[in-house]
Amino acid sequence: MAAQTAPQGHTSPPVNQPTLDATDHILQEIASVGRRLEVMDLKIADLTLASSSIRADIAGFREMVTNLDQRLSAVEDHVAAIPDQEEELKSLRTKLTDLEDRSRRDNVSFFGIREQKEGSDIKTFLSSLLTNHFGIELSPPPEFQRVHRIGPPNKAPTSKPRPIIACILRREQARQVISTAKTRQPISLDGHEIRVAADFSRLTNDRRREFLALRPQLRSLDIKYGLFEPAPMWITHHGTSRDFTVLRGLSLS
Repeated sequence: MAAQTAPQGHTSPPVNQPTLDATDHILQEIASVGRRLEVMDLKIADLTLASSSIRADIAGFREMVTNLDQRLSAVEDHVAAIPDQEEELKSLRTKLTDLEDRSRRDNVSFFGIREQKEGSDIKTFLSSLLTNHFGIELSPPPEFQRVHRIGPPNKAPTSKPRPIIACILRREQARQVISTAKTRQPISLDGHEIRVAADFSRLTNDRRREFLALRPQLRSLDIKYGLFEPAPMWITHHGTSRDFTVLRGLSLS
């Protein structure tokens, strides 16, 4: 019997080992590139988020700058209007002071009268004071609408007595009391110097004190001056009469 031989079949050619190694290397590089791309994608996503945040911040800054610019513009407009407002405020203050002084023209101020000296009837006391100490005879007798001391009581024995303000019904009598008392004061009552004066607003009193302090300088410069009621203060300098209020801080030499 004849010997059988194996059938002839197709067989794979032998694989070259260096080729396999190169393929693995390429695949590894591709995988590495893929990983790097994934990392880059993550970084790009982070940069995109950061960029969005920066854009939002820039928008906020722009809005802030716009608001600041508007506020600055409003402040500049306000500053530009200040001179006009100051002038208007000065005019209103002058008018209010004038109105207050006019409302006080019926008042007479008494200074230096010892506390409690007036007793229980202050109107009768003032009438007697004017007649017996200042020698002022009024006909008809003065009618006091209101009489009171200014300020809260001060019980300290060495304290200065509070002024007395008297509102006289007839304005001409109030003017007569003040003008006559000026020629006869000061008088002494219980060892206290008593003075009578017109009643003015605080601003007018401050202006009068400034003017009175200036009189020695005016006399030394041979400048004529005058003080009128309630407090217009005028000087005549180089042939020109001017209101004292415009001369504050100016040299009079």
